[in-house]
Amino acid sequence: MPDANAEVAQEAELGGLIVTALNLEIEPSEIEPEAPLYKEGLGLDSIDILEIALVISKKFGVKLRADDKQNQEIFRSLRSLNRYIRQHSTK
Repeated sequence: MPDANAEVAQEAELGGLIVTALNLEIEPSEIEPEAPLYKEGLGLDSIDILEIALVISKKFGVKLRADDKQNQEIFRSLRSLNRYIRQHSTK
């Protein structure tokens, strides 16, 4: 079972990366871990998702491809994105 504290800490870090990368006018703590990132919820669009994918690639060494059939699930929420990163990180 993953360490819940480490997971929450990485979700907070990831929220901060998203806010910084997209220059959002919210605090990272305002991003609900299970809230949708795309469209409803945080309201991101496909360009935002691409920017996040670049930041994640640089920070965590995780390659996210635009044509990956899993993207809808990967980017479903901050928590699902974080779990994907934790499973696939090379750093």
